[in-house]
Amino acid sequence: MVSFILPANSASGGYEVANSVRLNNADNAYFSQTPSSSSGTTFTYSMWIKRGRIGLNGYLIRMVAADNSEADLIIESDKIRIQEYNGTSGANKWKYITNRLFRDCSSWYHIMYVVDTNNGTASDRVKLYINGVRETSFSTATNPSSGATSCLATTGARTFGGKASAGSFDGYMAECVYVDGTAKSTTDFGEFDEDSPTIWKPIDVSSMSLGSTGWYLDFEDSSSLGNDASGSNNWTSNNLAAIDQTTDTCTNNFCTLMSNHPSASNFTLSEGNLVASKSGAATVGLFGSSIMLTKGKWYYESKITDLASSERSRMGVAAYESVTGTSTLGASYSGFEFTGQTSGRFSLNVAGSQTEIDGFNTYAQDDIIMWGIDMDNSKLYIGKNGDWFNYSSANTGGDPTSGNGWVTNNTTILAAPLTVGYVGHGSGTSDSTEVKINFGNPPYAISSGNADGKGFGNFEYAVPSGYYSICTKNLAEFG
Repeated sequence: MVSFILPANSASGGYEVANSVRLNNADNAYFSQTPSSSSGTTFTYSMWIKRGRIGLNGYLIRMVAADNSEADLIIESDKIRIQEYNGTSGANKWKYITNRLFRDCSSWYHIMYVVDTNNGTASDRVKLYINGVRETSFSTATNPSSGATSCLATTGARTFGGKASAGSFDGYMAECVYVDGTAKSTTDFGEFDEDSPTIWKPIDVSSMSLGSTGWYLDFEDSSSLGNDASGSNNWTSNNLAAIDQTTDTCTNNFCTLMSNHPSASNFTLSEGNLVASKSGAATVGLFGSSIMLTKGKWYYESKITDLASSERSRMGVAAYESVTGTSTLGASYSGFEFTGQTSGRFSLNVAGSQTEIDGFNTYAQDDIIMWGIDMDNSKLYIGKNGDWFNYSSANTGGDPTSGNGWVTNNTTILAAPLTVGYVGHGSGTSDSTEVKINFGNPPYAISSGNADGKGFGNFEYAVPSGYYSICTKNLAEFG
């Protein structure tokens, strides 16, 4: 049976996961603890992850004992490596490397790592499950001997989501559980959706017995992200803050930029693929969003936090099927750009024919730009710092709810599927661009806090009535 990760265009019923934590590799964000010794022969790890940048190695679990023995679960070269290394002998007690690559940064994976070295079948002593299905294809598969012990049986510092030096996981983690002394089954953590039986989804684990050193991280306390919701085996968070708590979870998947889109190589993505930066001479665009729009009414916010001179820093939307390269919108494809120069230039591009409008509004670095996208009526609305532009008459006074003040209703520019959160950088100098996108889980501080009509998202300004944040719950109902 083939199962699927929870995709960007599906909804999940039943148990709802409220929060995740966003870890940024460049910040070396991770959790640490030094518990008493655990069972070295029998244990279970379960976690949900959504990747940020592909190609980055990131530790999910790590322990180094006094004799330099190591216990690792790591994403390495986009594969999963499990390894138990004996620091005394210099040999591996067990080691597995998947053949499969895990490069989907639009969806959530459930990873379950189960150890029972007393199992009479050598190949069943270590098991890896992805989305409820056992992984059986490995380029390396070294089974443990009967009764072999992990260094978890010793007292020593452990890290989760990274390690004390470079090597943090990049992306989102949710519903993270360690069970000490028991080899659990997949059905203890998830189930297949009754309406879509190839989709694996989480179940409530709050009442599960976790053993003496077991723990459950639900990330619901933003002031203590390492809080053990099951008891007192808390973790210390390192290089993490309250802003790193998100509502992008394995039961409500929010839109992000896409690090595996070909044009993403032109930029550095960070903060869960919500920040794009570029410096130096280049004329490039980033066109991939994890959710692309075909119908419905949608809202998000963005701001340029590093503004290049003139019109060199840009943000907008693009008709995805018209994209043929990685240069900015003034090429052979169709889309809309808001350029970050002081005059607030708009660029309307239809199949290579570009119309530029200057002096329509003013713009300063760190202004928050509001985006209202009405795919049902092919209209795009733009606002700034709480005021919607009125393209037909004045700089302010637009209203996406009533349909007044749209900046374009060109069906070629807004052709489905529409990629959102476009970022552009056009410079012949050493200028730099940084754009931050808020699809509902802001990578920057919000002073007010506004949700859409369904209660989803966290925005600086009020979401227009009838418009919604771009997430799978809303997509299932309105998209």
